[in-house]
Amino acid sequence: MSAIAEAPNEVRERTELLRFTTAGSVDDGKSTLIGRLLYDSKSIFEDQWEALERSSDLTGEGRVNLANLTDGLRAEREQGITIDVAYRYFSTPNRKFIIADTPGHIQYTRNMVTGASTANLAVILVDARHGVIEQTRRHAYIASLLRIPHMLICINKMDLVDYSEDVFKRIHNQFDDFSTRLQVRDVNFIPISALKGDNVVDRSDHMPWYNGTPVLNFLEDLHIANDRNLHDPRFPVQYVIRPQSDDHHDFRGFAGQIAGGAFRVGDPVTVLPSGLTSRIKQIHTFDGDLDAAFTPMSVIMLLEDYIDISRGDLIVRQDNIPFVDNQLDAMIAWMHDNPLQTGKKYALKIGTRMVRAMVKDISFQVNIQTLERNNDVSQLTLNEIGRVSLMTTEPVAFDAYSRNRYTGSFILIEEGTRLTVGAGLICEPIKQAPVPATVEF
Repeated sequence: MSAIAEAPNEVRERTELLRFTTAGSVDDGKSTLIGRLLYDSKSIFEDQWEALERSSDLTGEGRVNLANLTDGLRAEREQGITIDVAYRYFSTPNRKFIIADTPGHIQYTRNMVTGASTANLAVILVDARHGVIEQTRRHAYIASLLRIPHMLICINKMDLVDYSEDVFKRIHNQFDDFSTRLQVRDVNFIPISALKGDNVVDRSDHMPWYNGTPVLNFLEDLHIANDRNLHDPRFPVQYVIRPQSDDHHDFRGFAGQIAGGAFRVGDPVTVLPSGLTSRIKQIHTFDGDLDAAFTPMSVIMLLEDYIDISRGDLIVRQDNIPFVDNQLDAMIAWMHDNPLQTGKKYALKIGTRMVRAMVKDISFQVNIQTLERNNDVSQLTLNEIGRVSLMTTEPVAFDAYSRNRYTGSFILIEEGTRLTVGAGLICEPIKQAPVPATVEF
């Protein structure tokens, strides 16, 4: 059996962790839903509950507010909104979870992009009283842009519309009409009341017309093993290990996390961007040597030939080569007060590789309220998203983001301050370009 054929079972055993993000309009109940999940699944410790009781004084509500489990900043509690991305971990006997609770305000779009960038699932809340609104479409678009493979639409506050099936169906149809423009293959709907706990952990007695599972069961059963790219072997070199000891005098291993596909001992490999070739001699892990390794395992590879490899190089199989170029077209989410402008130079980090880059052109900016394109644009400002062309000083190896979220994404870093100012998703190139020469600017 080939390595690729074996990969799904191996990956399934190693992907019990589900990362999901919540999004929605202000006051749609994102933080309350997470608090309800944690509380009803008995994932809150006694000291956390005591802290919740103390924090209730900030809101003046006279009762414990479950939303405060994720609204961790004092300013958030006082305003009753989520500002920063709050991460929470909890587990059940069936699965482990990492939740990213992201802001609903348009001015915190960059926070949502950050929180959703590694998610397997986007949970989007819709207020049953208001239906699908502009912010709902904006969050769904960003989730689609980030290629989050699964989307769960929680139609919340069903208790305020008398648990009406007609309301649920109307909002379901509204979102279905819009989602035909998105690139998400798996969209599901659950009617809930996060405040009352209906269909969150336990099935609701108030909605007998709903035959599906509650939210927690959906999260536990969601199949994510095949979401990763299992076909394109990619190994970004993070660190070169040279012990320099008498016992390991000739040891030269390459450490990193497999970002796609599978590798086996004996596989012919190519190192990019240099193009040097060799074969895999050994695959080491903390638990011992392996004959094969798969995404997302962290391993140390040894090659048969002594060739020049350093941090930032990408090891791939010889029969499966990604794009190598110094010209990139990408969708950029801008995250800084200083705008992105043509001619500006940045540090570009893709995987473990860092190069200098210059903005050649801005093709368009997306109005994330209406999803319309603005072609007459000379810059991108804070929280805006647009398509740009970049030139790097050195060739980089990459895949289209639609094919591999790791090897198809990058960040831009302002060289003076070292601040991350933009997140990029590489678009599909028209054709494989010849490996370019190094460029100076």
